[in-house]
Amino acid sequence: MPQPLAGIKVLDLSHALAGPYCTLLLADSGAQIYKLEPKHLGDMGRGWGPPFAGGQASFFLGLNRGKHGISIDLKHPEGINLCKQLAAQMDVLIENFRPGAMERLGLGYEALKGINSKLIYCSISGYGQDGPAKDEAAMDLVVQASSGLLSITGTDDGEVTRCGYGVSDITAGMFAVIGILTALYARHKTGEGQYIDISMFDSMISAMSSNYASFLGDGSIPGTMGTRYPTVVPYGVYNTQDRPIAIAAGSEKLWTAFRRALELPDEPQFQTNALRIQNREALDDILKCTFQRQSAQYWIATLQTNGVPSSLVLNFQEVVDHPQSHFRQMFPTLIHPTAGAHRVPGPPIKPATPPQIPAPLLGQHTKQVLADLLNLDAETIAALEADGVIFSSEPHPHP
Repeated sequence: MPQPLAGIKVLDLSHALAGPYCTLLLADSGAQIYKLEPKHLGDMGRGWGPPFAGGQASFFLGLNRGKHGISIDLKHPEGINLCKQLAAQMDVLIENFRPGAMERLGLGYEALKGINSKLIYCSISGYGQDGPAKDEAAMDLVVQASSGLLSITGTDDGEVTRCGYGVSDITAGMFAVIGILTALYARHKTGEGQYIDISMFDSMISAMSSNYASFLGDGSIPGTMGTRYPTVVPYGVYNTQDRPIAIAAGSEKLWTAFRRALELPDEPQFQTNALRIQNREALDDILKCTFQRQSAQYWIATLQTNGVPSSLVLNFQEVVDHPQSHFRQMFPTLIHPTAGAHRVPGPPIKPATPPQIPAPLLGQHTKQVLADLLNLDAETIAALEADGVIFSSEPHPHP
């Protein structure tokens, strides 16, 4: 079957993580992504290593598979003109520059809307395109702090820790996908494109809706709790004889199954979730002692036999080697011109066509795209390259 976004063309001017993750998901659903990068250095993510493979940052290889790479100098007037011509052919444009940067280049939404009224234009920024914080510089850690996430992420004794992945970027990227798909659906009915304003700050607040809903309910400011959860007990990571495990008994039915699996008595102070929260520390002391009596594998087998959600705390190698990861094709192998064979994270949305196209070299498809989309002849393209307006690279087979 054809992929759901087959035929959708996306001009991707984004860099780093949030925008590239958005277009990675769109590419996985069949959209044609034209990744436009500045000359020489390209996307800053190209330098986010080690590790590197064949001169390519593994970070970049994993986030930019399935995309066509073009390189145009947007500081050159003719480069701006080429970008406008490409935008006229697109269904979607996505960028994550500081607010106002695209307008200063003459590539803002209003300018491009006049060229292509059907264009869906998505901007991702730290704090949005308006408001008192719109001009503040932002990266993932900063937004984890400003959105309140860091204040609830940390150890039992109050030490704040960063979430282990770029959650502000990834969340904004996912909301950007939702916004783009919604706009595509609206365009199907109206024939008109629209502007989408995605903020990392807004995205994180929305992603923490359940946390903020609880706060708004009683005004109690939450703090760090390690792996524990404020409204469910037992829920957390416990040490066993050999390694830690995670468990979550999120209902009274699961608590009963959990208690029986651990052969715990049915004590009155633990009979409801509200009582278990009230007596959390006492229950935790019992569980810590109980789990220390056997190995992690013993407890996982016992808990899962009883239907209790639980897992070993796996490291990345164990996840890559996991039979479920293999079955779900979550780490496919691609062949890159310089990096050679390398594994990348696979598509999360099923069914999906396994990825086949590796991340592009800087400017790898510049000539092809200008010829195919803008009908420029070889002589014109050569002149643009000679004038420094565009950059192209020819891949050489990996030895």
